[in-house]
Amino acid sequence: MAIERTLSIIKPDATRRNLTGKINAKFEDAGLRIVAQKRMKLSIEQAQQFYAVHSARPFFGELTEFMASGPVVVQVLEGEGAVLKNREVMGATNPKDAAPGTIRAEFAESVGENSVHGSDAPETAAQEIAFFFAGTELVG
Repeated sequence: MAIERTLSIIKPDATRRNLTGKINAKFEDAGLRIVAQKRMKLSIEQAQQFYAVHSARPFFGELTEFMASGPVVVQVLEGEGAVLKNREVMGATNPKDAAPGTIRAEFAESVGENSVHGSDAPETAAQEIAFFFAGTELVG
């Protein structure tokens, strides 16, 4: 498999509970490296722009308000097949469906407050990484 990069966001429900280190340990234990990282508070406008693909969905308002409700940790993960590996480590969106040992099985509070976001494809990853990071910030 090729070395890839993917975007990861540790969401406000997880940062509020001080889970950043535990979540990142799961990524690193799975062979992913953190090559860029920053803690920030998204504005509602930034959240709406980032999640614009979901703007017609009924959960859009709730999602963007939640993502702007507290600090997030945005980061770039790198490794072999990073997009799929990250998604495996995160687990299913609904924590009730997430495999034991995954981030969402262990830490998610609900479908909406599910602790992490991850890119769903290499093309999406490139767009999402560029939304938050300049190329010079990727220091793997």
